[in-house]
Amino acid sequence: MKAKVFIDGDVGTTGLQIRARLEGRADIELLRLPEDQRKDPDSRKEMLNTADVAILCLPDDAARESVALVDSPETKIVDASTAHRVADGWTYGFPEYKAGQRDAIASATRVSNPGCYAITSVAMLYPLINDGVVPEDWPITINAVSGYSGGGKDLIAAFEDEVSPNRTDSVFYAYGLNLKHKHLPEITKWSGLAHAPVFVPSVGRYHQGMIVQVPLPLWSMPDTSTPERVHATLTNHYAGSRFVSVAPLTDTAGMSKLNPEDLNGTNELRLHVFASADMKQAVVMGLIDNLGKGASGQAVQNVNLMLGMSEDTGLTSDRPN
Repeated sequence: MKAKVFIDGDVGTTGLQIRARLEGRADIELLRLPEDQRKDPDSRKEMLNTADVAILCLPDDAARESVALVDSPETKIVDASTAHRVADGWTYGFPEYKAGQRDAIASATRVSNPGCYAITSVAMLYPLINDGVVPEDWPITINAVSGYSGGGKDLIAAFEDEVSPNRTDSVFYAYGLNLKHKHLPEITKWSGLAHAPVFVPSVGRYHQGMIVQVPLPLWSMPDTSTPERVHATLTNHYAGSRFVSVAPLTDTAGMSKLNPEDLNGTNELRLHVFASADMKQAVVMGLIDNLGKGASGQAVQNVNLMLGMSEDTGLTSDRPN
């Protein structure tokens, strides 16, 4: 029997991407409301409570409203909004986070899908803090660049629509300059940091793809914090992972550039450790498709686990050439 999946908010960027990944699968029946019923509470409630898994691709307040409409104990929820990422009673939807997380997601009824900046930052920081390579109270800084699709329909229009009232001709700009980006609570909690990092995101004139950077001044950190230990800690943590990999140090040492679009169209997250041994410095960089493992692909991975399917179902072809 096919599993019933309802995407509440399937006309936005994330919802459309999830639908594209689920359409055509023989093991899933996609439920959908007619256009004139999309915002009708009674119709949405009926659909939410009919689904085996409901995926919420909504603004935070609307996501909370949808959760309140679910009274069927059989309906599982994956929330792609920011609303429940640090909330009690919700399981963090990053299967590779730590031992047991995959099983926790599989048995959960409420899963919060990670943010794109956050999943990449957490993937780098949590293993290093957990292993004592980076002290939990270290003053971490994070710099990142994303394609404009990360800002959703409005930002896409600003870059692509000639007549958009928010039209921009910028090639690149930094934002979140009040240092209160919405991913900060999530990054802080799931990384295990004692204090929020200084996080400066930016956007470039390209559609999708993301690089997140965490600089590490190893000379001022514990004596055991060497490039080799940073790399070994990450490599050991993600050994055997289907979708998270760590580039060999020898490969990274030979690189002169890193392209944020290299993993587009995949559900991959790749980590690199760039280092200057003589200066005792390192920069850990995470490369990800903000619409793949950073959003829609990760949501599908979580849905697969919650339905008892192989986590890479429908994502197998999302591998870089």
